Amino acid sequence: MKVTKNQVQNIILLLVIALLVFTPVGTGVKVYINRWLSFAPSVVSENKREIIEDYQWKLQTISGENYNFNEAKGKVVLINFWATWCPPCIAEMPSLQDLYADYKNDVLFLFVTNENPKAVTTFLDKHHYNFPVFIPLSPVPDKINASSMPTTYLIDKKGKIIIDKTGAADWNSKKVRELLDGLIVE
Repeated sequence: MKVTKNQVQNIILLLVIALLVFTPVGTGVKVYINRWLSFAPSVVSENKREIIEDYQWKLQTISGENYNFNEAKGKVVLINFWATWCPPCIAEMPSLQDLYADYKNDVLFLFVTNENPKAVTTFLDKHHYNFPVFIPLSPVPDKINASSMPTTYLIDKKGKIIIDKTGAADWNSKKVRELLDGLIVE
């Protein structure tokens, strides 16, 4: 049986696709593409901002300490739903880490995952991230219940959702920093 040039090209194409989909090389490519396509998230228009009314949400740090979301009332809060295996999540982490490093004293950061704490700790150590990670112990309040990852919410002191972003974003942008600076002084 003679193999044609088109068949060889098709086989090579299938191998490249398999490499990108099923190996760590593919994850690296997906992360790079997501970073390249990331931009500052959009702000929700004033008339479409939802208000968090239900602060009944129990969480636990990956080290086992309990946290009650009620403590977030009256604070500027950034909630990020993410996973260590999610390429768009991995892509936006450096910008979130930079933002956390500069705003951790003025903004409450909640990085929320359902993953095993050991896997999360390994991921954080590998990438030198030090932001706080939480595991939900009770159902997420309806207004911030993410159905895909990453999803990030920025909430002002009055409980209004200022940013509701699904997908990777550049969180360490001038636009986000100016927004945070304004929210902090309100």
